[in-house]
Amino acid sequence: MAEMTAERRATISRKTNETQVSVTVNIDGTGANRISTGVGFFDHMLDQLSRHSLIDMDIEAKGDLYVDDHHTVEDTGIAIGLAIAKALGDRRGIARYASLDLAMDETMTRAAIDVSGRPFLVWNVAFTAPKIGTFDTELVREFFQALAMNAGITLHIQNIYGANNHHVAETCFKSVARVLRAATEIDPRQAGRIPSTKGTL
Repeated sequence: MAEMTAERRATISRKTNETQVSVTVNIDGTGANRISTGVGFFDHMLDQLSRHSLIDMDIEAKGDLYVDDHHTVEDTGIAIGLAIAKALGDRRGIARYASLDLAMDETMTRAAIDVSGRPFLVWNVAFTAPKIGTFDTELVREFFQALAMNAGITLHIQNIYGANNHHVAETCFKSVARVLRAATEIDPRQAGRIPSTKGTL
């Protein structure tokens, strides 16, 4: 795996017959972002992901929205995951683990992460409606599946309770943002070591 970049930034461009996606991330940012996917609710969620992770994100996606939002959401998740993995390099010096219970009004969602190089998603979230506005609620899982698989992270997301589907979705993005921030931060006590007894992630 590549060495950690001096500035933990990366750009990924991905083009298929269904989508064209460009993503730039800065892990050590302030949460500044420019996001345009053509899917309004998804843009709102990605703004939450960027702002609360403090990862700067420049995201532009053009997809076959005349079909539905699926390809655009999934392929954006793939590109963000690849960009994060590239920016982290060999993940030397990071905290690696984090977990959080995040409250928003009547909703509570838990996220736990291991920035391990081993991709896995545990999804324990149920929506009570098929759509939030025009956005398919099943695409929330599709996004996090694509993100986890391509960023090389183990990610567990559990909605503990909640009545409003918008809040359930938003707490998923916010809680993941916060654990991503904590787990990718440089731990000064690691002294630049890879946080594994294996010597590699």
